[in-house]
Amino acid sequence: MTAAVRMAIGARLAVGAGVGIGAGLGISSGLGWFYSGLLLDTRRQTVFPERVLAVRDSDSTVTLAASRLALQPGTWGLRWAEGLARIGPVVDARDGHVRRPLLGGDRPVPGSAAVLDAGPYDPDPAARGLHFVDVDVATPLGPAPAWLVPGESDTWVIAVHGRGGARREALRVLPALHGLGLTTLVISFRNDGDAPASPDGYDHLGDAEWEDVEAAVRYARAAGARRIVLYGWSMGGAITGAFLDRSPDAPSVAAVVWDAPLVDWRATLRQQARNRRLPPGLTPLATAITSRRIRIDFDRFDLRIRPPAVRPATLLVHSSEDTAVPVSASRALAAAAPELDWPMRYVEVPGMEHTAAWNADPQAYERHVTTFLQDVLGRARLRTSDAAGTMEP
Repeated sequence: MTAAVRMAIGARLAVGAGVGIGAGLGISSGLGWFYSGLLLDTRRQTVFPERVLAVRDSDSTVTLAASRLALQPGTWGLRWAEGLARIGPVVDARDGHVRRPLLGGDRPVPGSAAVLDAGPYDPDPAARGLHFVDVDVATPLGPAPAWLVPGESDTWVIAVHGRGGARREALRVLPALHGLGLTTLVISFRNDGDAPASPDGYDHLGDAEWEDVEAAVRYARAAGARRIVLYGWSMGGAITGAFLDRSPDAPSVAAVVWDAPLVDWRATLRQQARNRRLPPGLTPLATAITSRRIRIDFDRFDLRIRPPAVRPATLLVHSSEDTAVPVSASRALAAAAPELDWPMRYVEVPGMEHTAAWNADPQAYERHVTTFLQDVLGRARLRTSDAAGTMEP
């Protein structure tokens, strides 16, 4: 083989390798853009992975096809296209069937596709026997509807649902908060189907949504609130965390309750990439693409490394089998809290899915929440005793 031939063959190999590398980079970039698109997509679609096999009137039970979710402990909602039932703990599981008691709500239809829903109540606070008022919060994008559940106290709770969720997420805990005399404002925020949409059509992962929380806090303070409690589920943790870091109104917050909070976006994206069976190396590329598309700084959403400027007493509740938001991030934040000068109480609930700590044991969950709030806010100061109020800021 002559030198000329060797050079010609080498040139072809180099071109081929370049094409292969270029194709590989193109595929990776395409996947990264696809994953970024999933993160920023504001459209929501309910899926129904479970199957209702039978409903027995004799003992008021429903039988589901066995699955990981169908076997989850505790009290749940069972949602299908036409209704929502409340179901209790598993009473029997064998031969691919799971039987659970029907506790209330609609009657499931045998043969229906369904989903276990962490929120077993619909459609508003009246489902929990609570008086409420529909109000609008003036956000930067326009009026956003909210439920105002009046209480005797001038300490207000601002309840913030998670990504893909809705205000009904708060219905589980409203009676416990109301029992403390607290006023609760259950808000909507941009792109959740109730509040105005973002002008660019993208979900901003907490980086802009915190402004809607700020608007809600200002609404509460204008209506007489003297102290604020932030209550956030899932991405509601990232949203309220951004509020605590960036808003001049953050010092009015006396306490925070976080349920399965998103306190490290990168850790969450790595877990969700595993859920979708995407290549492990794709997450850094997807975060870089997302950063360019919506100008988000993901470093600001790792609260262990970049804690918020204002760090009120916080109750952090997370379930050990959460497949959506990793419990490891909450454990790490709770362990680091003393060094961050962040008073934090951590409760981990075993065996439950995302935001399902209440479902495992509603009474225990509510006891943790009410005890924490009483300890932080002061048992005698939770309620106002006269028109002028008796609480200090």
